[in-house]
Formats: sequence, structure tokens, C-alpha cells
Amino acid sequence: MIDPKSLPSSAGYAEAADALVEQYESVSFVEVHRDVLHLFPSTPSAILDIGAGSGRDAAALARLGHLVLAVEPTAEFRRLGQQLHADQDIEWVDDSLPELSVLRSRGRRFDLVLLTAVWMHLDEQQRALAMAGLVGVLTSEGRVVLSLRHGPVPVGRRMFDVSADETVALARDHGLDVVHLSERADPHGRPGVRWSYLGLQGAAVAR
Repeated sequence: MIDPKSLPSSAGYAEAADALVEQYESVSFVEVHRDVLHLFPSTPSAILDIGAGSGRDAAALARLGHLVLAVEPTAEFRRLGQQLHADQDIEWVDDSLPELSVLRSRGRRFDLVLLTAVWMHLDEQQRALAMAGLVGVLTSEGRVVLSLRHGPVPVGRRMFDVSADETVALARDHGLDVVHLSERADPHGRPGVRWSYLGLQGAAVAR
């Protein structure tokens, strides 16, 4: 039997892309992110959506006038997202954590970095590298908004049991302070699944 933790971080997504896109799009951006909406920029800003999936969040943010770059390593998601949200000006990039090598080579910085249901796919070493990478693409007053999935791991996926406390400690090790932390039930109503939502910002700015 294959150990799920030995799988690639994006395992199981390409094969189920059509069904997953339908699932993602069945819940609105506002409902998914209701706990952290106050952390999003109120004026047009540069936003990086890492693990953009179907493009639901990227499209909602583009409609608000933001300049959105959607990073998605799964080709099927990029294709479907571009088709589904063709009416929105979203730049799609094939890249992934922890390196974000394509993005970092461009030297761009963002006012907000969004990671929805992404962080728990990375192992401990990858999370440390990824946090350093996030700091490297933030503007001086930029924020990171991320969600952590807790509960049963779907068959064929790779997920780790990552706590909010661990994520907070890692962020602080990299010069970020917590400006928001909350927990809620799964917006899709899946049994045993809950979510933590975190907002992170440079320590000097957060104070």
C-alpha cells in the first residue's frame, strides 16, 4: 500500500478536476472567506492566489478591481479555470510551493497572498521553505491569508495534520505576526472537516 504522505503535494487533483471545479464553484468566495474578508485590500491592489484551483477566488478578486495572478500547478485546473472565468483579467502561471521558482524569478511583490486549502499539502521542510518564499514576495505592508483543512484525508491525496499554532510559530520565525485567527466548520458540510483561517503580516506593520 502506498503511503499517502509519499505522494506529490498535488496528487489526486488532476484526475478529479471536473468534479472538484464543480464543488469549488458551488460555494461563493464571500462564504468561503467570510471570516477574513476584512483583511483583503479595500483599494485595487496586487494579489497572488497560490493554488488557485478553479479560479473562483481569483475571479472574485479581479471583479473588485484587483490585479490578480493565479498560481496553479495542475494543468487541468488552469484550463478549466481559464475557460470558466474567461471574462476576468486573470494572469495564470504554472508554478508551485515551496519554491515558487517561476514567480520569484520575475521579482514581483504582492499586497496580499492568498492560500486557500494549500498549506496542509506541504510537509514540514516544505512549509519552512514556503514561508520564507511568501515573505520574499510580499510588499512591505503586505498580508498573507491562508486556510488550513483539518479532518479526514480524502483517498489518493496527500495532506498533513498542520495546526494553527504550528503555522503561527513558523510565521513568527520568519518575521510575520498574526493579525487574525479563527476556526469554523466546513463550508461544504463534509463530516469531520473543519478549517482554521489565519491572517499574517510583517511584525513591524502589525504592531
